[in-house]
Amino acid sequence: MKLLATFTILSLTTAAYGGPRSSASYNVTTGTNDAGGKRATSAIYTNDGSVGGVVGVSTVAAPAETAKHGYVGQLTEVTALQLAATPTTMNETGTRQLGASQLLDDLTTNAIPAATITWSVASGPLTSISTGGLATAATVYQDIAATAQGSNAGLTGTLNLTVLDTIADNFGNYANDSIGDDWQVQYFGQNNSSAAPGVDADQDGQNNLFEFTAGLVPTDATSFFHVQIEPVAGFNSQKKIIISPRFNDRTYTIKTSTSLLSNSWISLAGATVSDNGTERTITDTSATQPLKFYRVEITRP
Repeated sequence: MKLLATFTILSLTTAAYGGPRSSASYNVTTGTNDAGGKRATSAIYTNDGSVGGVVGVSTVAAPAETAKHGYVGQLTEVTALQLAATPTTMNETGTRQLGASQLLDDLTTNAIPAATITWSVASGPLTSISTGGLATAATVYQDIAATAQGSNAGLTGTLNLTVLDTIADNFGNYANDSIGDDWQVQYFGQNNSSAAPGVDADQDGQNNLFEFTAGLVPTDATSFFHVQIEPVAGFNSQKKIIISPRFNDRTYTIKTSTSLLSNSWISLAGATVSDNGTERTITDTSATQPLKFYRVEITRP
């Protein structure tokens, strides 16, 4: 008896084809029929497949995510706690929502609810952070750094914030006194009664409010505002008003009156102005009155 073995060979007349994969956020050009054990990539997407497509790792750059397809279990270890806020600045007396995520050992992240974090203020002008991660800023006299802290599952993370000085005159005992809080703290420190507007701390005859307005140093008696009136040689009907120091960020208005008892001071008209460093000369070309008084009004932005 003869045994007959028969082999059938199937021949494909056309090549097998694997189509491209795409979505709204990525497009992968087919490199092999099934990406078996190979990598397929696009500008923002990478896919590492296995034979038969049983398992594989897919990553996308934006938003940053990694998926491990077909694995019986995805074993990862949490290595750090990351805190975040958008943006990392907040206005004084304002609030900012903080968030948190776990950094895993494969460099992927896992967002976790803010309510699972134990929040605290590490440093800086934050009055509180709620259990839900809402940070509240204190009043400040200038932009000041602050640090929020959070703990979860034995890990602790910190987040650097900046509290912005958005209200110039609202800090402590210096609030609402018409002088910038930063200027008062710079020269007098915090909550010093010598920084009050009507105080002449350096005894130069000009009080703090005037020195703040004029750009002077309130703790230096040699720093004061000068006004000098001089005749103009050869011109009996002219007078020079010389003032110093003058600064580009301030406005200086010369007003005149024929009586010190009058309330009708008017702006000087027809004058010429010349500057030499911090000294300004205003020439009154019509100083013909028997008595003519001048005063300088200074305004700052």
